[in-house]
This record gives sequence, structure tokens and C-alpha cells, in this order.
Amino acid sequence: MDLKRLSDIYRNKIIEDEKYYSRYACRDNSAWRQTKDNHQSVRSEFARDRDRILYSGAYRRYQGKTQVFSFTNLIDEEMTNRSLHTTYVSQISRTIGKFLGLNLELIEAIALGHDLGHTPFGHDGEQALSTCCQKHGLGYFHHNIQSLHIVDNISRQGTGLNLTFQVRDGIISHDGEVHNTILKPNTDKTETDIQDYISRKQKGENVKWMPATMEGCVVRISDTIAYIGQDIEDAIRLGILRREELPDEPVKHLGNRNSKIIDTLVKSVIVSSLDKGYIAFDKETSYQLLNLKKFNYRRIYTNEKVKKSIEVINKSMKLLFEEYLNDIETQNKKSKIFKHFINHKSEIYCRKYKAEEKVKDFLSTMTDRYFNEEVKRYFLPEGKY
Repeated sequence: MDLKRLSDIYRNKIIEDEKYYSRYACRDNSAWRQTKDNHQSVRSEFARDRDRILYSGAYRRYQGKTQVFSFTNLIDEEMTNRSLHTTYVSQISRTIGKFLGLNLELIEAIALGHDLGHTPFGHDGEQALSTCCQKHGLGYFHHNIQSLHIVDNISRQGTGLNLTFQVRDGIISHDGEVHNTILKPNTDKTETDIQDYISRKQKGENVKWMPATMEGCVVRISDTIAYIGQDIEDAIRLGILRREELPDEPVKHLGNRNSKIIDTLVKSVIVSSLDKGYIAFDKETSYQLLNLKKFNYRRIYTNEKVKKSIEVINKSMKLLFEEYLNDIETQNKKSKIFKHFINHKSEIYCRKYKAEEKVKDFLSTMTDRYFNEEVKRYFLPEGKY
């Protein structure tokens, strides 16, 4: 088989497809990697990134990680997990990107990789690990920064996936918690800017930050679209909320079910962003979405039933962090941090990162179930679990 001939055919197909791109779309020939990759492929650069993420261990662990409601997947497997959320973000992003004439393979790669750095137990676990990191001189922990760290330095036994700058930037630039009226890409960003952002965020600074591409902006806005209505459905399923309790004005404009909310928000983004150099909702939709976010925060994310697990997560995260750190310092090779993590990492990774960073990395990769089993193994008497 003439692979070069096949590769040339596919390259010509990419050029033909790009004739239908918006002038704001990111072209495949603009993709670049920190380390030159001469691998011949029938896929575009961004499609290769997508597949590297898709087949990574971190991607497979998505399905075992909480989205919002900690411990609920142990009793109800239809509750949203990180894997489902990521799939929703990818599908919504592709729908928007198709209408706007953007690069769908770049969109998909960013969407599939954007939450790889999430800890077990969602944002509660993230806060708990951040507290431990601050105590041990690592600064603040942020899952978007950890997502980039995973694809750069942890995956493939610690050698990294060597993704393109555009995908890496999109991964670290997602932030569905921030409510922006307009997302306009900062096309002048460099690798130096990314490293400066990481340093400032770890110090606790509030940094204004936009993706480098329109595709990254689409994923960032789709992150919000994917979770806002689904969190309501999950809360109703758990009995934390009743549908008739949803606020009148947002419901009137956006809808009272996830399918309708997604439909309204997606249409708003497409109409408001078509042939524009930015991604946005219309003003009224943006205003009502912000009101719905505030409602979710008040009634769901800070609900006493939801947050009752925080104390357990905080305490167990601290205990495990200290135990693993001690295992490294005492060279306890029977510890899971050696057997399931350090022993499978390259010499480069092992030399580059100190013990506290290795503990942080190990804890962040855990699924909810694995974390629970480690807590029981360390702190419950043998034979009592």
C-alpha cells in the first residue's frame, strides 16, 4: 500500500473541505507542535490529536468521575458523569461549529480533552486537592491547568501526547464557570502566554483569558450549554428540586427542560455569531442564562444535601495526600502510588517532579471508586470492608 499516495489524497481532501470554512476558522496548516512529529497519516493534525486523547487512559477514566453529585453514581448509573458531560460538550460544539463553518476536528479534540484534569468528586474534589496543594507549596490546583499537564507530561508513561498548540490552548482555556457576554479569540497568544497564565493562576490571581481560536471559544461556551440544564435534570431526579420551582423568567425564555434549554442556547449562539469574529449569545438569552446559573448555584450547587459530602471529601483527600507523600519519602514500594503510578512513568517524569507534585498528579487521575477503595484500604481495619 502506498501510504504516501494515500496521505496526499487526504491532504487534497482537507484543502477542498477548507474552501467551505469561514474566514475565522482555524486551518489545518496552521497547526504546530512543540516537538516536530513526522508521522505520516491520512488524518488531519487535529484529528490525530483527537484520537490521541480518545485512546488515552485519562479519557477512559472519565466514566468513573463525578460531574456534580458526589457518590450518586454508586446508586444510580443514569446520573451524569464526566464522560457523559464531555460527550455532550463535543456534540453541542460540533453542531454550532458546523453552522459557523469552523474546523470540526479541532473542536472535537478540544471538547474531548477539556476535562481530563478533573479530580474524583468533581469541583468538591478539586477544592479539596487545591487545599492540599497550597499547604505543600504547589499553589492553587485548577482542573483546566491539570488537563494540560496530563496531555503534556503525564500521558504515555509521562512523555505526553505532543498535541498541537491550538488543541492544548483550547483545553486550558475552557472555563464554563465564567459568564462572558462575548468570547473573542486572542489569536496572538504564544506558549509563553500559556506558561505565564499557569504561573499566575497557581498563585491565586484572577486572570482574564480567552482561547486562541474560534473553535476554542465554541467549546468554552458549549461547556456551559451542556451542564446548565443537565444539572437541573439530575437535581430533579435526585429529589433536590422540583420542576415547578424553576424561576419564571429564565424558564419563559430558555425553557424548563434540558432539551429545550440546549435548543434555545444553541440557536442563540449560531444566530449571534454567524459571520462574526466572536462567539456570543444574544443579550436577553445571556441575561436569562446568568439568572439560571445563579438559581442553580443557590438551589443545587450549595444545597445542603449536595454539600454534605464535602467534609468527608476534604478529610479523606488530606489523609490520602499525607499517606502517599509519606510512602514516597519512605520508599514504600508496596504503595499504590508506586505500583499504579510512579513505576509506570518515564525517567524524565520521575526526575522532573518532586514528591508533592507526584502525589497531586496521582490523586487527580483517580476515579471516584478508586479513591473510595484507597480510603477504605488505608483507614479501615482489615476485614471491615
